[in-house]
Amino acid sequence: MAKPGVSRTGGCGRIAGVTLVDDLQWRGLIQDSTDLASLTEALNGSGITFYVGFDPTAASLHVGHLMQVMTARRLQQAGHKPLLLVGGATGQIGDPRESSERTLNPPEVIEGWVDRIRGQLSPFVTYDGANGAELVNNLDWTGPTSVIEFLRDVGKHFPVNKMLARDVVRNRLETGISFTEFSYQLLQANDFYQLHVRHGCALQYGGSDQWGNITAGVDFVRRRGAGPVHAFTTPLVLKADGTKFGKSEGGAVWLDPTMTSPYAFYQFWINSDDRDVAQYLRYFSFKPREELEELEKATAERPQARLAQRALAEEVTTLVHGAEEAQQAITASQALFGRGSLESLSAATLRAALAETGLLAVRGELPPVAALLKETGLVASANEARRTIAEGGAYLNNERITDGEAVPPASALLHGRFLVLRRGKKSFAGVEVS
Repeated sequence: MAKPGVSRTGGCGRIAGVTLVDDLQWRGLIQDSTDLASLTEALNGSGITFYVGFDPTAASLHVGHLMQVMTARRLQQAGHKPLLLVGGATGQIGDPRESSERTLNPPEVIEGWVDRIRGQLSPFVTYDGANGAELVNNLDWTGPTSVIEFLRDVGKHFPVNKMLARDVVRNRLETGISFTEFSYQLLQANDFYQLHVRHGCALQYGGSDQWGNITAGVDFVRRRGAGPVHAFTTPLVLKADGTKFGKSEGGAVWLDPTMTSPYAFYQFWINSDDRDVAQYLRYFSFKPREELEELEKATAERPQARLAQRALAEEVTTLVHGAEEAQQAITASQALFGRGSLESLSAATLRAALAETGLLAVRGELPPVAALLKETGLVASANEARRTIAEGGAYLNNERITDGEAVPPASALLHGRFLVLRRGKKSFAGVEVS
């Protein structure tokens, strides 16, 4: 991933000339807060230390985590110091889900995921200067603590009736919840206290589904005689159709390029619904407010131009995967639909793009192009293939096909093994020869 660096854009408590809290509220990034007035005073004043946590429940972060990652970047740009916590301890327990008990992963697997996720977080912040970010792992203080110490020093401060009142716990009581998951709240609350004592951390934020855990941490710090500390949550992101943000037809959209290619990542953003894209820009873009408002206006007036989607996709892909990969994704999007050169694409980008729509593997000799159209699924039958070719609607590597019985020569293979077939303006498929 890219390492873009972070610079202060408006001094402590300010971003591009406006107060940080005003900017966060305009973007819709504050849903709940412990005390908005004191939070505003803290964030708009001199720099404070804050933390946000990520549990290693998979080998990679996904785009659903970007809300928290981007918010950390915003806070650092305004002069505040980030502590990025990867939960080597909490990841072994698992925050309770609404549906059922989590499967516990082996500690050695979680350890590997911790290292990978720490690496993925690095590009979004800077580690230099007075407010340089630090990566922390809650296993460092939780691991050495004995059960007796934990029960006496932490558990003693948690009324069970308040823990039972948490929505996810209350909903699981009928179907059952283990003590392991029930105790997760204590671990996360202790993280806030430990970071407050060790690093002077005065703020925790997270997704709205973490509100119960976060406020438990604020209360625990107070019960231990420390503080004051602050907290807020960002909203849950849903698509306009009600489905969960961060999912595509192939499943989660990961930040790891080996799990979701930069091309597929770019396509996720470029395919944003017109009803969603304006809010996505506010959440995930670092463009000035005036520019975002112009893009919102353009979407309302000329949605077919998809200016907002293209701006969003390019900016986020550049931030996550770097300018070179973002440009390859843009070039691929244009070239596959006949508006650019296929030869300019790297083999990795071309294969990733073709894999998104279906990649036909061919061993040995290639069949005629009419047969390839059928075998790739671009047409339903040989007759339809011949008709499409006769009407001038079939293309091989963006060149119109005139003879359906012709066999593509070896010289037509891109990178010595790929062919791009297209029907009309929007339907394409790939062939990979081995």
